[in-house]
Amino acid sequence: MSDSPAPVSRRAFLHRTGAGAVLLAGGVLAGGTAAAAPAALARKPAPADLDPLALLKKMLSFDTQNHGQGGVTRPYAEMLKAVWDSAGVPAEIIPTPQKDNVHLIARIKGTTAAPPLLLLGHSDVVPVERDKWSVDPFAGIVKDGEIYGRGALDMKGANSANISALLRHVNEGAKFDRDIIVLTDCDEEAGQYGSGWLAEHHWDKINAGMVLTEGGWFLAQKDRRTPMLITVTRQDKVYFNLDLVADGTATHSSKPNPDSAIAKLSRAVAEVDTWLAPVALTPVTREYFSALAKATDDGPFERALRLLLSAKSQQARERAAALVVKRSSYPWLHQALLRTTHAFVIEDAGYKENVVPSTATLRINCRGVPGGQRPRDFLAAFRKRLADRDVTVKLAGNPGESEEDALKRLDQTWAKQPSSLDSPLFTAIGDAAAKTYPDAVFAPALFEAGTSLSPWTSKGVPGYGVYPYVVDNDQLIAMHGNDERITVDALKQGTDFMYRLFDRFRVR
Repeated sequence: MSDSPAPVSRRAFLHRTGAGAVLLAGGVLAGGTAAAAPAALARKPAPADLDPLALLKKMLSFDTQNHGQGGVTRPYAEMLKAVWDSAGVPAEIIPTPQKDNVHLIARIKGTTAAPPLLLLGHSDVVPVERDKWSVDPFAGIVKDGEIYGRGALDMKGANSANISALLRHVNEGAKFDRDIIVLTDCDEEAGQYGSGWLAEHHWDKINAGMVLTEGGWFLAQKDRRTPMLITVTRQDKVYFNLDLVADGTATHSSKPNPDSAIAKLSRAVAEVDTWLAPVALTPVTREYFSALAKATDDGPFERALRLLLSAKSQQARERAAALVVKRSSYPWLHQALLRTTHAFVIEDAGYKENVVPSTATLRINCRGVPGGQRPRDFLAAFRKRLADRDVTVKLAGNPGESEEDALKRLDQTWAKQPSSLDSPLFTAIGDAAAKTYPDAVFAPALFEAGTSLSPWTSKGVPGYGVYPYVVDNDQLIAMHGNDERITVDALKQGTDFMYRLFDRFRVR
C-alpha cells in the first residue's frame, strides 16, 4: 500500500470532477483554451456537435453504466447541456433523489401552440465486461469503419443522430411549427427514477403530443449493407419475469446428495431450454412480416414468409415460422417477434464451497406479444412443462403484489393498443424513410424489447421508436453485449434521416 495517491488519467479526472463538460464546451480537449467564449459568439452549435460521429465519441467517453440501481449521469448531462447552451437552446438538468443521477430537458420553442414533439433518449447504459471487449468500451474507437462503445447502438448513437440533426436545423436558423423537447432521461435500463418518476413530478416539462424514442430496426439485405426494411415500432412487447426455485438437502459437500437443488434446477433448465411458446401473429406483426416479404431479395426467405402469412392452422404456422427463422439473416430478432420468449438471465445458488446449498434460483426474463399469447397462459404452459421436475415456478411481481394482481396488471399491458398511425410524427418518419432509403420498404412494427414510453402512451399519446441506422445481425446481437458498435456511414445516413424527419415540422 502506498501513501501517495494513485495516478488518475486526465479523462478520469474530468469525469470525477464534473469539469469535463466545461472543458469540452470551451474547446480545451480540441486544442483550444479554457477561456469562455464571448456570449455573442456562443449562439451557434460547435462544428463538432454538428458531426454525429464527433458527438457520439464525446457521448461514449462518459461512463454511465447502470448496474441495476441507476447510474452516474450528471457529467454526461452537463456535457449535453453545454452543447445545447452553445446553440442557444435552453436546457435544464432535473436532479433525482439519487445523487448524480439526473435528467436533462432541452426545449426548442416553436411558432405555434401545437402539441410538442418529444424526443426521448436515455443516458444510462448496461454494464460492460471489459475483458471481453476488443477495445476500450468508453473510448469511442473507430475500427474498420465501425464505431465501438457501450451505448454506440443503444442508444447514444441514436441520441447523437437526433441531436446533430436538430443542431443542423438550429444552425440554419430554422423555426419549427411546435416546441421540440429533447429529453435525455436516466434509469431506463434499471432504477426507480426514470421517465415514470419524471412524469409524476415534472409532467408540465415533458407534456407532449407525440414521442419518438428507440425502437424500430433498419435492416439490411443478405449482403449486410444494402438497406432492406426501415421500420418504426408502435408497440413494445410485454415484459415480465419468472423465477425457477429448486429445494434440496443442505449438507457437507464431502457427501454429495441425490436431491441437490442445483442439479434439480439444471434438469429443469434443460427441459425448457429449447422449448418454444406458440407462434402468435397479430395485426401488427402480420403487417411487419408482410412488408419483410416485399422487401427481401432472398427468394427462399420470401417464400417462407408467404407460407407463414398464409398458414391456415397452428401446425402449419409453426412449420413456416421455423423456416422463416432458419432462412432469416436476423434469426434471433425474428424468433422474438413471432412468440413469447424466455431467456435465462440470473442464477443464484450456494455461498460456500464445502456446503451443498438447500436452494437454487434462476431468474427468467420473458417478453410477450401484445394481443398474442397472454402472460398468464404462458405461465400456465411453463408450469405444465415443468410439472414433474420438482421445481417451483413463480411469477416475479412488484414488491407486495400477489400473483393474481400481477397477472391482472400484465393483462392490461397485453391488451394495450398500439400507437396510432394517424399522426404527424408517423407521417414524418415515413416521408424521411422514403427520401433517405428510397429502395427500401417502410413499415410499422413491434419492438422485441421495451422502452420508457409508458408515461405518454398510457395517457393516449402516440409513441414510436427508431434506431436510425442500418445494422447487420452481428451488430444487432452486440446490443447489451460485447463490442457494441455501428458503422460510421450508417450513423451519418441515419442523421440525414433524422434531419429530414425534423424538416417536416419546419416553418417555411
